[in-house]
Amino acid sequence: MDTAPSAQPDTSTAPAVGNRRRVATAAALASAVEWYDYFVFGIAAALVLGDLYFPAGSPTAGVMASFATFAVGFLARPLGGIVAGHLGDKRGRKPMLVLALTLMGVATTGIGLLPTYDTIGVVAPILLVLLRVAQGVAVGAQWGGAMLLATEYAPEGKRGVYGSVVQLGVPIGVVTANTVFLAAGALTTDSAFAAWGWRVPFLVGLLVLGLAWYIHTRVEETPAFREAERALAEQEKSEQSSPLRTILRGHLGTVLLAGGSFAVNTATFYILITGVLDYTTRELHMEKGPVLTVSLCVSLTQLVLIPAAAALSDRIGRIRIYAFGAAGIALWAVPLFLLIDTGSLLWLAVGTFVASCFLSIMYGPQAALFAELFTPEMRYTGASLGYQIAAVAGGGLAPFVMVLLLEATGTSMAVSGYIIALSVIALLSIKVLASRARSAEPEAAPEAKAGAESAG
Repeated sequence: MDTAPSAQPDTSTAPAVGNRRRVATAAALASAVEWYDYFVFGIAAALVLGDLYFPAGSPTAGVMASFATFAVGFLARPLGGIVAGHLGDKRGRKPMLVLALTLMGVATTGIGLLPTYDTIGVVAPILLVLLRVAQGVAVGAQWGGAMLLATEYAPEGKRGVYGSVVQLGVPIGVVTANTVFLAAGALTTDSAFAAWGWRVPFLVGLLVLGLAWYIHTRVEETPAFREAERALAEQEKSEQSSPLRTILRGHLGTVLLAGGSFAVNTATFYILITGVLDYTTRELHMEKGPVLTVSLCVSLTQLVLIPAAAALSDRIGRIRIYAFGAAGIALWAVPLFLLIDTGSLLWLAVGTFVASCFLSIMYGPQAALFAELFTPEMRYTGASLGYQIAAVAGGGLAPFVMVLLLEATGTSMAVSGYIIALSVIALLSIKVLASRARSAEPEAAPEAKAGAESAG
Protein backbone atom coordinates (compact mmCIF):
# COMPACT_ATOMS: atom_id res chain seq x y z
CA MET A 1 0.00 0.00 0.00
CA ASP A 2 1.57 3.25 -1.08
CA THR A 3 -0.79 5.81 0.33
CA ALA A 4 -0.06 6.44 4.00
CA PRO A 5 -3.02 7.16 6.28
CA SER A 6 -2.77 10.22 8.45
CA ALA A 7 -2.96 10.03 12.20
CA GLN A 8 -5.99 11.09 14.15
CA PRO A 9 -5.63 14.51 15.75
CA ASP A 10 -4.24 14.51 19.26
CA THR A 11 -7.13 15.83 21.28
CA SER A 12 -5.03 15.96 24.43
CA THR A 13 -3.01 18.76 22.94
CA ALA A 14 -5.86 20.50 21.12
CA PRO A 15 -5.07 24.19 20.84
CA ALA A 16 -7.35 26.94 22.09
CA VAL A 17 -9.69 28.58 19.59
CA GLY A 18 -7.85 31.90 19.83
CA ASN A 19 -4.54 30.22 19.10
CA ARG A 20 -6.04 28.39 16.13
CA ARG A 21 -7.26 31.67 14.67
CA ARG A 22 -3.92 33.37 15.19
CA VAL A 23 -2.07 30.53 13.52
CA ALA A 24 -4.55 30.35 10.63
CA THR A 25 -4.24 34.11 10.09
CA ALA A 26 -0.44 33.94 10.19
CA ALA A 27 -0.41 31.03 7.72
CA ALA A 28 -2.75 32.89 5.35
CA LEU A 29 -0.64 36.05 5.50
CA ALA A 30 2.56 34.08 4.98
CA SER A 31 1.09 32.46 1.91
CA ALA A 32 -0.27 35.76 0.56
CA VAL A 33 2.95 37.75 0.85
CA GLU A 34 5.05 34.87 -0.43
CA TRP A 35 2.86 34.44 -3.50
CA TYR A 36 2.72 38.20 -4.03
CA ASP A 37 6.53 38.27 -4.22
CA TYR A 38 6.47 35.31 -6.58
CA PHE A 39 3.77 36.68 -8.88
CA VAL A 40 5.24 40.12 -9.39
CA PHE A 41 8.01 38.42 -11.33
CA GLY A 42 5.50 36.77 -13.66
CA ILE A 43 3.76 40.06 -14.40
CA ALA A 44 7.07 41.84 -14.91
CA ALA A 45 8.25 39.00 -17.17
CA ALA A 46 5.24 39.53 -19.42
CA LEU A 47 5.57 43.33 -19.49
CA VAL A 48 9.16 44.58 -19.13
CA LEU A 49 11.86 42.08 -18.16
CA GLY A 50 12.44 40.79 -21.71
CA ASP A 51 13.49 44.22 -23.00
CA LEU A 52 15.49 45.17 -19.91
CA TYR A 53 17.46 41.99 -19.27
CA PHE A 54 17.30 39.98 -22.51
CA PRO A 55 17.70 42.43 -25.41
CA ALA A 56 17.17 40.68 -28.73
CA GLY A 57 16.21 41.50 -32.28
CA SER A 58 12.79 39.85 -31.91
CA PRO A 59 10.26 40.83 -29.23
CA THR A 60 9.15 37.18 -29.16
CA ALA A 61 12.70 36.03 -28.40
CA GLY A 62 12.94 38.50 -25.53
CA VAL A 63 9.62 37.35 -24.07
CA MET A 64 10.62 33.69 -24.40
CA ALA A 65 13.91 34.37 -22.60
CA SER A 66 12.01 36.21 -19.89
CA PHE A 67 9.50 33.36 -19.51
CA ALA A 68 12.38 30.86 -19.43
CA THR A 69 13.75 32.77 -16.44
CA PHE A 70 10.24 32.67 -14.96
CA ALA A 71 10.29 28.87 -15.40
CA VAL A 72 13.68 28.56 -13.67
CA GLY A 73 11.97 29.53 -10.43
CA PHE A 74 9.72 26.52 -10.78
CA LEU A 75 12.62 24.18 -11.43
CA ALA A 76 14.09 25.32 -8.12
CA ARG A 77 10.87 24.75 -6.19
CA PRO A 78 11.35 20.99 -5.62
CA LEU A 79 14.73 21.76 -4.04
CA GLY A 80 13.00 24.04 -1.56
CA GLY A 81 10.33 21.42 -0.98
CA ILE A 82 12.89 18.65 -0.40
CA VAL A 83 15.16 20.58 1.96
CA ALA A 84 12.39 22.31 3.92
CA GLY A 85 10.26 19.16 3.89
CA HIS A 86 13.04 17.02 5.36
CA LEU A 87 13.96 19.61 7.99
CA GLY A 88 10.31 20.50 8.61
CA ASP A 89 9.49 16.89 9.41
CA LYS A 90 12.56 16.65 11.65
CA ARG A 91 12.78 20.11 13.25
CA GLY A 92 9.33 21.63 12.93
CA ARG A 93 7.00 23.45 10.54
CA LYS A 94 7.52 26.96 11.92
CA PRO A 95 11.32 27.34 11.49
CA MET A 96 11.16 26.36 7.84
CA LEU A 97 8.31 28.77 7.15
CA VAL A 98 10.26 31.62 8.75
CA LEU A 99 13.35 30.75 6.72
CA ALA A 100 11.32 30.60 3.48
CA LEU A 101 9.76 34.01 4.11
CA THR A 102 13.14 35.57 4.85
CA LEU A 103 14.72 34.14 1.70
CA MET A 104 11.80 35.34 -0.44
CA GLY A 105 11.94 38.85 0.99
CA VAL A 106 15.67 39.18 0.32
CA ALA A 107 15.44 37.74 -3.23
CA THR A 108 12.46 39.88 -4.28
CA THR A 109 14.04 43.06 -2.96
CA GLY A 110 17.24 42.13 -4.79
CA ILE A 111 15.35 41.92 -8.10
CA GLY A 112 13.86 45.35 -7.46
CA LEU A 113 17.36 46.80 -7.02
CA LEU A 114 19.06 44.87 -9.83
CA PRO A 115 20.74 46.97 -12.60
CA THR A 116 19.66 46.20 -16.17
CA TYR A 117 21.58 44.76 -19.12
CA ASP A 118 22.41 48.24 -20.39
CA THR A 119 24.12 49.04 -17.07
CA ILE A 120 26.14 45.93 -16.21
CA GLY A 121 25.87 43.79 -19.33
CA VAL A 122 25.56 40.00 -19.21
CA VAL A 123 25.93 39.99 -15.42
CA ALA A 124 22.39 41.40 -15.17
CA PRO A 125 20.51 38.40 -16.61
CA ILE A 126 22.78 36.01 -14.70
CA LEU A 127 21.95 37.70 -11.40
CA LEU A 128 18.27 37.84 -12.37
CA VAL A 129 18.26 34.07 -12.91
CA LEU A 130 20.00 33.46 -9.57
CA LEU A 131 17.53 35.64 -7.70
CA ARG A 132 14.65 33.87 -9.44
CA VAL A 133 16.13 30.55 -8.32
CA ALA A 134 16.16 31.87 -4.75
CA GLN A 135 12.48 32.83 -5.13
CA GLY A 136 11.73 29.31 -6.35
CA VAL A 137 13.51 27.68 -3.43
CA ALA A 138 11.64 29.97 -1.03
CA VAL A 139 8.16 29.31 -2.39
CA GLY A 140 8.93 25.58 -2.60
CA ALA A 141 9.74 25.64 1.10
CA GLN A 142 6.87 27.93 2.09
CA TRP A 143 3.78 26.08 0.92
CA GLY A 144 4.27 22.98 3.03
CA GLY A 145 5.01 24.98 6.17
CA ALA A 146 2.05 27.34 5.83
CA MET A 147 -0.30 24.54 4.79
CA LEU A 148 0.65 22.33 7.74
CA LEU A 149 0.45 25.19 10.25
CA ALA A 150 -3.16 25.63 9.16
CA THR A 151 -4.30 22.02 8.68
CA GLU A 152 -2.54 20.56 11.71
CA TYR A 153 -4.22 23.15 13.94
CA ALA A 154 -7.62 22.47 12.36
CA PRO A 155 -10.45 21.11 14.53
CA GLU A 156 -11.83 17.72 13.52
CA GLY A 157 -13.98 17.87 10.40
CA LYS A 158 -12.67 21.28 9.28
CA ARG A 159 -9.29 20.48 7.79
CA GLY A 160 -10.46 21.49 4.32
CA VAL A 161 -11.63 24.92 5.48
CA TYR A 162 -8.46 25.57 7.46
CA GLY A 163 -6.28 24.43 4.57
CA SER A 164 -8.12 26.79 2.24
CA VAL A 165 -6.92 29.86 4.14
CA VAL A 166 -3.44 29.07 2.86
CA GLN A 167 -4.79 28.50 -0.65
CA LEU A 168 -6.33 31.97 -0.48
CA GLY A 169 -2.79 33.33 -0.51
CA VAL A 170 -2.68 32.72 -4.26
CA PRO A 171 -5.61 34.96 -5.30
CA ILE A 172 -4.65 37.51 -2.64
CA GLY A 173 -1.12 37.53 -4.04
CA VAL A 174 -2.41 37.93 -7.60
CA VAL A 175 -4.81 40.72 -6.64
CA THR A 176 -2.14 42.57 -4.71
CA ALA A 177 0.51 42.15 -7.40
CA ASN A 178 -1.86 43.33 -10.13
CA THR A 179 -3.04 46.26 -8.00
CA VAL A 180 0.50 47.43 -7.29
CA PHE A 181 1.46 47.11 -10.96
CA LEU A 182 -1.67 48.98 -12.02
CA ALA A 183 -0.90 51.75 -9.55
CA ALA A 184 2.73 51.94 -10.68
CA GLY A 185 1.60 52.16 -14.31
CA ALA A 186 -1.07 54.77 -13.59
CA LEU A 187 1.27 57.01 -11.62
CA THR A 188 4.12 56.94 -14.13
CA THR A 189 4.58 57.52 -17.84
CA ASP A 190 5.48 54.56 -20.06
CA SER A 191 9.12 55.61 -20.09
CA ALA A 192 9.22 56.11 -16.32
CA PHE A 193 7.54 52.74 -15.76
CA ALA A 194 10.17 51.02 -17.91
CA ALA A 195 12.96 52.94 -16.18
CA TRP A 196 11.97 52.51 -12.51
CA GLY A 197 8.21 52.16 -11.99
CA TRP A 198 8.27 48.37 -12.43
CA ARG A 199 10.73 48.10 -9.52
CA VAL A 200 8.26 49.41 -6.93
CA PRO A 201 6.22 46.14 -6.68
CA PHE A 202 9.43 44.22 -5.98
CA LEU A 203 10.56 46.59 -3.23
CA VAL A 204 7.25 46.05 -1.43
CA GLY A 205 8.64 42.57 -0.78
CA LEU A 206 10.56 43.98 2.17
CA LEU A 207 7.33 43.72 4.19
CA VAL A 208 7.62 39.94 4.22
CA LEU A 209 10.57 40.16 6.61
CA GLY A 210 8.33 41.71 9.27
CA LEU A 211 5.85 38.85 8.93
CA ALA A 212 8.66 36.32 9.24
CA TRP A 213 9.66 37.88 12.56
CA TYR A 214 6.04 37.84 13.79
CA ILE A 215 5.67 34.12 13.06
CA HIS A 216 9.03 33.42 14.68
CA THR A 217 8.04 35.17 17.92
CA ARG A 218 4.25 34.67 18.19
CA VAL A 219 3.30 31.34 16.56
CA GLU A 220 3.69 27.97 18.27
CA GLU A 221 4.64 24.67 16.62
CA THR A 222 1.72 22.46 15.53
CA PRO A 223 0.27 19.81 17.87
CA ALA A 224 0.59 17.12 15.18
CA PHE A 225 4.31 17.77 14.80
CA ARG A 226 4.87 17.79 18.55
CA GLU A 227 3.10 14.42 18.83
CA ALA A 228 5.07 12.97 15.91
CA GLU A 229 8.29 14.32 17.44
CA ARG A 230 7.55 12.54 20.72
CA ALA A 231 6.77 9.28 18.91
CA LEU A 232 9.99 9.44 16.91
CA ALA A 233 12.03 10.19 20.02
CA GLU A 234 10.77 6.97 21.61
CA GLN A 235 11.85 4.65 18.80
CA GLU A 236 15.24 3.45 17.71
CA LYS A 237 17.02 5.51 15.07
CA SER A 238 16.17 3.86 11.79
CA GLU A 239 15.36 4.77 8.23
CA GLN A 240 12.16 6.29 9.58
CA SER A 241 14.35 9.06 10.99
CA SER A 242 14.82 10.31 7.44
CA PRO A 243 11.46 11.49 6.06
CA LEU A 244 12.91 11.93 2.57
CA ARG A 245 14.28 8.37 2.50
CA THR A 246 10.96 7.04 3.73
CA ILE A 247 9.06 8.91 1.03
CA LEU A 248 11.40 7.82 -1.78
CA ARG A 249 11.39 4.16 -0.72
CA GLY A 250 7.79 3.63 0.20
CA HIS A 251 5.58 6.47 -1.03
CA LEU A 252 7.08 7.85 -4.23
CA GLY A 253 4.06 6.65 -6.20
CA THR A 254 1.74 8.73 -4.05
CA VAL A 255 3.96 11.79 -4.53
CA LEU A 256 3.95 11.37 -8.32
CA LEU A 257 0.19 10.81 -8.43
CA ALA A 258 -0.37 13.92 -6.33
CA GLY A 259 1.81 15.89 -8.74
CA GLY A 260 0.03 14.45 -11.76
CA SER A 261 -3.36 15.32 -10.29
CA PHE A 262 -2.43 18.98 -9.80
CA ALA A 263 -0.28 19.89 -12.82
CA VAL A 264 -3.28 20.98 -14.90
CA ASN A 265 -4.39 23.40 -12.21
CA THR A 266 -1.06 25.15 -11.84
CA ALA A 267 -0.43 25.16 -15.63
CA THR A 268 -3.82 26.69 -16.42
CA PHE A 269 -3.43 29.21 -13.62
CA TYR A 270 -0.11 30.52 -14.94
CA ILE A 271 -1.42 30.53 -18.49
CA LEU A 272 -4.24 32.79 -17.30
CA ILE A 273 -2.22 35.24 -15.21
CA THR A 274 1.00 35.37 -17.26
CA GLY A 275 0.64 33.73 -20.67
CA VAL A 276 -2.67 35.41 -21.47
CA LEU A 277 -1.29 38.78 -20.35
CA ASP A 278 1.50 38.48 -22.89
CA TYR A 279 -0.77 37.02 -25.61
CA THR A 280 -3.48 39.66 -25.33
CA THR A 281 -1.09 42.63 -25.20
CA ARG A 282 1.48 41.45 -27.76
CA GLU A 283 -0.59 39.41 -30.22
CA LEU A 284 -4.11 40.82 -29.84
CA HIS A 285 -2.90 44.40 -29.17
CA MET A 286 -5.07 44.91 -26.11
CA GLU A 287 -4.13 47.52 -23.49
CA LYS A 288 -2.22 46.10 -20.50
CA GLY A 289 -4.15 48.17 -17.92
CA PRO A 290 -7.62 46.76 -18.72
CA VAL A 291 -6.21 43.23 -19.06
CA LEU A 292 -4.58 43.49 -15.63
CA THR A 293 -7.86 44.82 -14.24
CA VAL A 294 -9.73 41.78 -15.58
CA SER A 295 -7.15 39.47 -13.97
CA LEU A 296 -7.52 41.33 -10.70
CA CYS A 297 -11.33 41.12 -10.70
CA VAL A 298 -11.35 37.45 -11.61
CA SER A 299 -8.89 36.70 -8.79
CA LEU A 300 -11.21 38.45 -6.33
CA THR A 301 -13.92 35.86 -7.06
CA GLN A 302 -11.54 33.12 -5.93
CA LEU A 303 -11.60 34.56 -2.43
CA VAL A 304 -15.16 33.23 -2.18
CA LEU A 305 -14.94 30.11 -4.34
CA ILE A 306 -11.83 28.55 -2.78
CA PRO A 307 -13.13 28.35 0.83
CA ALA A 308 -16.59 27.34 -0.43
CA ALA A 309 -15.10 24.38 -2.34
CA ALA A 310 -12.97 23.47 0.67
CA ALA A 311 -15.95 23.56 3.03
CA LEU A 312 -17.93 21.37 0.66
CA SER A 313 -15.05 18.88 0.57
CA ASP A 314 -15.28 18.58 4.37
CA ARG A 315 -18.86 17.40 3.88
CA ILE A 316 -18.83 15.20 0.76
CA GLY A 317 -15.16 14.33 0.24
CA ARG A 318 -12.05 15.85 -1.28
CA ILE A 319 -11.75 13.64 -4.36
CA ARG A 320 -15.25 14.28 -5.63
CA ILE A 321 -14.79 18.07 -5.56
CA TYR A 322 -11.23 17.86 -6.86
CA ALA A 323 -12.18 15.66 -9.82
CA PHE A 324 -15.12 17.89 -10.75
CA GLY A 325 -12.78 20.86 -11.03
CA ALA A 326 -10.31 18.93 -13.20
CA ALA A 327 -13.08 17.77 -15.55
CA GLY A 328 -14.39 21.33 -15.80
CA ILE A 329 -10.98 22.65 -16.83
CA ALA A 330 -10.82 20.08 -19.63
CA LEU A 331 -14.28 20.95 -20.93
CA TRP A 332 -13.66 24.71 -20.81
CA ALA A 333 -10.20 24.72 -22.46
CA VAL A 334 -11.49 25.27 -26.01
CA PRO A 335 -14.24 27.82 -25.23
CA LEU A 336 -11.71 29.72 -23.11
CA PHE A 337 -9.45 30.59 -26.04
CA LEU A 338 -12.28 31.04 -28.51
CA LEU A 339 -13.52 33.83 -26.24
CA ILE A 340 -10.05 35.32 -25.67
CA ASP A 341 -9.37 35.38 -29.42
CA THR A 342 -12.28 37.76 -29.98
CA GLY A 343 -10.08 40.52 -28.57
CA SER A 344 -13.04 41.71 -26.51
CA LEU A 345 -12.40 42.68 -22.90
CA LEU A 346 -15.87 41.40 -21.95
CA TRP A 347 -15.35 37.94 -23.45
CA LEU A 348 -11.85 37.81 -21.97
CA ALA A 349 -13.45 38.38 -18.57
CA VAL A 350 -16.11 35.72 -19.17
CA GLY A 351 -13.61 33.14 -20.40
CA THR A 352 -11.10 33.62 -17.61
CA PHE A 353 -13.82 33.84 -14.93
CA VAL A 354 -15.30 30.44 -15.80
CA ALA A 355 -11.82 28.91 -15.99
CA SER A 356 -11.01 30.46 -12.62
CA CYS A 357 -14.12 28.89 -11.10
CA PHE A 358 -12.93 25.39 -12.03
CA LEU A 359 -9.42 26.18 -10.78
CA SER A 360 -10.87 27.32 -7.44
CA ILE A 361 -12.97 24.17 -7.13
CA MET A 362 -9.77 22.11 -7.43
CA TYR A 363 -7.59 24.39 -5.36
CA GLY A 364 -9.89 24.70 -2.34
CA PRO A 365 -9.58 21.11 -1.06
CA GLN A 366 -6.06 20.51 -2.40
CA ALA A 367 -4.13 21.43 0.77
CA ALA A 368 -6.18 19.11 2.97
CA LEU A 369 -6.13 16.36 0.35
CA PHE A 370 -2.34 16.39 0.07
CA ALA A 371 -1.92 16.56 3.86
CA GLU A 372 -4.12 13.50 4.29
CA LEU A 373 -1.97 11.41 1.94
CA PHE A 374 0.88 11.21 4.47
CA THR A 375 1.40 10.65 8.19
CA PRO A 376 2.69 13.60 10.28
CA GLU A 377 6.31 12.43 10.42
CA MET A 378 6.62 12.55 6.62
CA ARG A 379 3.81 14.97 5.74
CA TYR A 380 5.88 18.12 5.07
CA THR A 381 8.18 16.20 2.72
CA GLY A 382 5.50 14.23 0.89
CA ALA A 383 2.95 17.00 0.42
CA SER A 384 5.60 19.53 -0.61
CA LEU A 385 7.15 17.21 -3.18
CA GLY A 386 3.77 16.42 -4.74
CA TYR A 387 2.89 20.10 -4.99
CA GLN A 388 6.28 21.17 -6.37
CA ILE A 389 6.44 18.38 -8.95
CA ALA A 390 3.14 19.72 -10.28
CA ALA A 391 4.57 23.23 -10.25
CA VAL A 392 7.50 22.17 -12.44
CA ALA A 393 5.52 19.95 -14.79
CA GLY A 394 2.69 22.44 -15.13
CA GLY A 395 3.10 26.01 -13.95
CA GLY A 396 6.76 26.72 -14.59
CA LEU A 397 6.74 25.64 -18.20
CA ALA A 398 3.20 26.67 -19.10
CA PRO A 399 3.78 30.29 -20.27
CA PHE A 400 6.91 29.20 -22.16
CA VAL A 401 5.09 26.26 -23.76
CA MET A 402 2.21 28.57 -24.64
CA VAL A 403 4.50 30.92 -26.58
CA LEU A 404 6.14 27.96 -28.35
CA LEU A 405 2.78 26.47 -29.32
CA LEU A 406 1.47 29.79 -30.60
CA GLU A 407 4.63 30.38 -32.65
CA ALA A 408 4.69 26.82 -34.03
CA THR A 409 1.00 26.44 -34.88
CA GLY A 410 -0.33 29.97 -35.22
CA THR A 411 -3.48 29.02 -33.32
CA SER A 412 -4.48 29.24 -29.67
CA MET A 413 -6.27 25.90 -30.01
CA ALA A 414 -2.88 24.28 -29.53
CA VAL A 415 -2.81 25.78 -26.04
CA SER A 416 -6.29 24.36 -25.41
CA GLY A 417 -5.00 20.94 -26.44
CA TYR A 418 -2.13 21.27 -23.97
CA ILE A 419 -4.58 22.03 -21.14
CA ILE A 420 -6.82 19.10 -22.11
CA ALA A 421 -3.87 16.68 -22.12
CA LEU A 422 -2.89 17.75 -18.60
CA SER A 423 -6.54 17.39 -17.51
CA VAL A 424 -6.60 13.77 -18.66
CA ILE A 425 -3.42 13.07 -16.66
CA ALA A 426 -5.05 14.73 -13.65
CA LEU A 427 -8.23 12.68 -13.86
CA LEU A 428 -6.30 9.42 -14.23
CA SER A 429 -4.10 10.30 -11.23
CA ILE A 430 -7.15 11.22 -9.15
CA LYS A 431 -8.80 7.90 -10.04
CA VAL A 432 -5.77 5.92 -8.85
CA LEU A 433 -5.47 7.95 -5.64
CA ALA A 434 -9.15 7.35 -4.87
CA SER A 435 -8.80 3.64 -5.56
CA ARG A 436 -5.77 3.36 -3.26
CA ALA A 437 -7.48 5.22 -0.44
CA ARG A 438 -10.59 3.04 -0.67
CA SER A 439 -8.45 -0.10 -0.43
CA ALA A 440 -6.48 1.17 2.59
CA GLU A 441 -6.12 -1.18 5.55
CA PRO A 442 -9.18 -1.44 7.81
CA GLU A 443 -7.17 -0.14 10.77
CA ALA A 444 -6.13 3.01 8.91
CA ALA A 445 -7.37 6.25 10.34
CA PRO A 446 -10.67 7.23 8.69
CA GLU A 447 -9.44 10.81 8.25
CA ALA A 448 -6.93 9.57 5.66
CA LYS A 449 -9.70 8.10 3.53
CA ALA A 450 -12.16 10.95 3.92
CA GLY A 451 -11.38 12.41 0.55
CA ALA A 452 -12.02 9.20 -1.35
CA GLU A 453 -14.85 7.42 0.38
CA SER A 454 -17.45 9.63 -1.28
CA ALA A 455 -15.81 9.61 -4.69
CA GLY A 456 -18.16 6.91 -5.88
